[in-house]
Amino acid sequence: MAYRGKHRRRKKGRALRASLAGTALALTVAAGLISTSQAASSDNPGALTALSSSSETDKLELHENLVGQDTLDTLASGMGGNVGVDGVLKNANHTMRNRADCGASEEAALPVEPAATRAYCWADSDARTQKWQPQSVTTSGDSDEDGRWGSNRVILSGWTHDGQEAGAQEEDQGLARVAFIDANDPGNLKYRWVLLVAPLDGGKNFEAVRSRIGGMVWYQDKLIVTARNGAAGNDALFVFDMNRILRADVVSGAVGRVKDGWSAHGYRYVMPAMGSYSLTGGACDATTNDRVPCFASVSLDRTSTPDSLVANEWFRPDSGEPGRVWRYDYSSGGDRTGLLATDAGGRVRADEAYETHAVGLQGVLSHRPNGASEPNWYTGHAPDARGEHGTLWRQNESAAKAAKCGAEESYACWGRDTEAMSYWQETGELWTLTGRAATASGRANELPERAADRATAWQPGTVSERVLYAVPLSSVDRSLE
Repeated sequence: MAYRGKHRRRKKGRALRASLAGTALALTVAAGLISTSQAASSDNPGALTALSSSSETDKLELHENLVGQDTLDTLASGMGGNVGVDGVLKNANHTMRNRADCGASEEAALPVEPAATRAYCWADSDARTQKWQPQSVTTSGDSDEDGRWGSNRVILSGWTHDGQEAGAQEEDQGLARVAFIDANDPGNLKYRWVLLVAPLDGGKNFEAVRSRIGGMVWYQDKLIVTARNGAAGNDALFVFDMNRILRADVVSGAVGRVKDGWSAHGYRYVMPAMGSYSLTGGACDATTNDRVPCFASVSLDRTSTPDSLVANEWFRPDSGEPGRVWRYDYSSGGDRTGLLATDAGGRVRADEAYETHAVGLQGVLSHRPNGASEPNWYTGHAPDARGEHGTLWRQNESAAKAAKCGAEESYACWGRDTEAMSYWQETGELWTLTGRAATASGRANELPERAADRATAWQPGTVSERVLYAVPLSSVDRSLE
């Protein structure tokens, strides 16, 4: 289906500006769950610092690299043509559990204050697997202002194969898959997996895309996801066309063209990359904010002019290294739907950038309330220690705020191990997800004995804390007052 939707084509000045203020989300879990040891970030990070010099913003510059249409057409033709989002949703084969059916450990992973208004847990095999880690979320609320793709409400969740469990195959490390979730019926969410791939040999073959998929944005008819650190060609972001989803016809562990057709590591559907954005300053450095940044997460801001993609970098919470948050404008060209704005040389410049002392950031969101002159920036902090609640800060150039909860009024009120964030403008909801699954002892799983269990790295005793949930952004802001 062709992209449909109304989008603003306004232009704005390039002055590097911003506003951010700290805030924390959470759900009603007993206040006794919060203790001094669970303080996600006991120190207020303070105001954002604008980065306006060219020496700083040049480090954020990207270059656009698009695959030829002939290559994409050759691959689509060889695999029988586009299936489309509708085709994937109609064949959804996993059911998400409603909140009433989530386990105690999953419920405990939700925020403490304010409460989540919607929460869903994954099918058992995905809730407990140690092979795959949930990382990111975007929705049809990002793709179009009316919140739908065609007639469907859809949520996408990105997962990466971390390869850390016992017996992991090296060739599987870094694989990226996306759950296409049919969200038309809020009481009956179903999903199907799609593997991310890249075309080879002019479209006569494909290979797996290696990505941490720490953040992704579905804007108009394109999906942009983060690459993994050290990606070939210094790629920071991969781009996919939502009108190009293809069907594999061979079920095997191989990825690409095989003797009898096409295989996708056991998955039925693939989405081939149509391009990437690479860092012009060279390889990223995840140890310091003085060099080219490694992208940790991305999200969409529909309240900027024009619409924009915002990003953040991540450092260990105990490193003390200030992180950066920044934004890129989307293109207003009618022939460049869903792509970032570039100059004549294909370069993408950051429109604004800031340094924040909120550390361990797993996600970032920018949103300007009606009538406000500047946006708020929401930065999600996850503590280094597992099993602890995080903090959602709302920051600007004047201050940082976060919700407090529990008898000790701790800032540790956000979800446990919460990842990327997405704002569904039509409903006013902030969507995010938690990412942890471990054995009851907190250790990664040993390799299960049964072959069926080895397929998902599942074993009895694995505890899931993985929840997909939504909180009204207005509730986040009220929790700060």
